[in-house]
Amino acid sequence: MSERTDRTTTGGGRELTAGIVVLSTAVALISIAVGALLVVAAVAGHAAGPWASPSALSPGLLGAAMLGTAPALLTVGRAGTWEEVRTLVWPLAVVLVGLFTVSLVNGGELRVATGGPILVVMFSLGWVATLALLALGAVVCLALQYRMPAPARGPAERTAPLPGWTKPPLALLGAGWFGIGAGLLAAPGFWGALVPWQVSRADAQGLGVWALALGVGVLGSLAEDDLARIRPALLAVPVVSLVVAVLLAVRGGDVDWSSGAALCLIGLVAGLFATGVSGRLLWLRHRAAAAAA
Repeated sequence: MSERTDRTTTGGGRELTAGIVVLSTAVALISIAVGALLVVAAVAGHAAGPWASPSALSPGLLGAAMLGTAPALLTVGRAGTWEEVRTLVWPLAVVLVGLFTVSLVNGGELRVATGGPILVVMFSLGWVATLALLALGAVVCLALQYRMPAPARGPAERTAPLPGWTKPPLALLGAGWFGIGAGLLAAPGFWGALVPWQVSRADAQGLGVWALALGVGVLGSLAEDDLARIRPALLAVPVVSLVVAVLLAVRGGDVDWSSGAALCLIGLVAGLFATGVSGRLLWLRHRAAAAAA
């Protein structure tokens, strides 16, 4: 049974607009290029981010999150309904609007303001300009998506509900990421001091944006309660966790592994990987059962 066949048998659902597909594809392609740059620079020990960072790890982790979500974003065009991708698109909007806001709020820390090598300064300027366009595009695309008329067949049916045993861990994982993200954004001075490596205010808030987006995605998947609807998100979270884990291992010397925050980070990253892998296995088992029936 193909993925497209699975989609057409769910019944109902709001039609996915072309704007969401174009936005997701554009962000994926940009994320591959920018994410790879930030990760490679971090591995080499260089903080190549848009603002001045005391450690190469922070901009590297931003790049790891970009790289990890790109493959999932490229699958948005294969979805048949909005319900199948909103657990990925809403976190995407959080990231775009959040990072643009953080860049503006911490404008004094941007490389274009502090100066430096011309390539780094141009990258910082391009970062802000690109985020401005993408954040505006995300807001417009979401507004147009919700202007789409309600489906005549009614809302999309839930064909593969989450097993009951998966919901408490999902709630805990989502709340953990959401809480950390909210704390880093609202009080970067306090919560940033708990990060187990050196961070600036902009680093803390930038990482907070991604943590908040991960929390929104995980909690959104819990609310959707349907494996068929959260397939793109299930592709994103294990890839993000793997890239982050590799970067943490390579730059392990920057991390205070004896701190409680480091242990919490390990647990949250491992939780993302376990969620993606177990979710995918459950989905494959569901498809096999449906085919047999």
